[in-house]
Amino acid sequence: MTTSPDVTRAPTKAPTRVPPAKPRGRTVRTASWYAVALLISSVMILPILWMLTVALKGPSAVFEVPPRLLPHEFHFKNFIDGPKVIHFPRLLLNSVVITGLSVIGGVMTSMMAGYALARVRFPGRKVWFYVFVGSMLLPPVVGIIPLFQLFKDIGWYDTWLPLIVPAFLGGNPLFIFLARQYFLSIPHSIDEAAKVDGAGHVRIFVSVMLPITKPAWITMSILAFQMSWNDYLNPLIYLYSSEKWPLSVGMASFASQFAGQTPDWNLYMATNLLYMLPPLAVFFVAQRYFIQGLSALGTVNQR
Repeated sequence: MTTSPDVTRAPTKAPTRVPPAKPRGRTVRTASWYAVALLISSVMILPILWMLTVALKGPSAVFEVPPRLLPHEFHFKNFIDGPKVIHFPRLLLNSVVITGLSVIGGVMTSMMAGYALARVRFPGRKVWFYVFVGSMLLPPVVGIIPLFQLFKDIGWYDTWLPLIVPAFLGGNPLFIFLARQYFLSIPHSIDEAAKVDGAGHVRIFVSVMLPITKPAWITMSILAFQMSWNDYLNPLIYLYSSEKWPLSVGMASFASQFAGQTPDWNLYMATNLLYMLPPLAVFFVAQRYFIQGLSALGTVNQR
């Protein structure tokens, strides 16, 4: 009797999954979007690169023809000599104080007003909301002359008070509107549970609502910082003494330091780059919360 040979069967391999190939049209479309984004980014960043290369050039190399993107010699000393023209450290301190207090007051009062309009029931609540919304339709130039006369009569002219105090008395109507819409999107069961535990509106606002709305008020803080930091008109109207000016007015007066002659554009560009650093630093530090806040506010406005 013949026996069949002992044949050992090789283990069968599991079929490997081949990732589906991307459609050719989809790949071309993605590459096109990247190309458009790269082109737009290049256009946006070109002025910054031009400012940087002018800031690193000497006075004679600024107007050379044809212009060169990279200078022959790097004059890093421009970043020291330029700020000396307008007393940059003193103006920087003025801007930090004015902007810091304006941001704290504006965001804090906007959040409080938004919470009251959204979560507290009181007579005339809708009327106050319509007043805030209607105030956004008025152009700011309408109130310049009455406000200037008011602040002059009460002795606030040539002080920082007209730039800081209004932020603590309602802040920005747009921020109040956004805060109210954000608070309306939060379920009422949260503060009802806090009320069962004995919390009042102050405790609910500080301990419950502020942590929940963190992306919203951080986004408002970044926007308020940029508005106040770049504000040129109001400091120019209310501040007469140059030692009280913020950097926005000081930078505008840079060219007047060279009356009757061509300004040193290399020093001007170096100082401008230093002026731009704080807003850029604030944005990059809080970038994650800024994007979250914009997404959340956009979602709320669609509801």
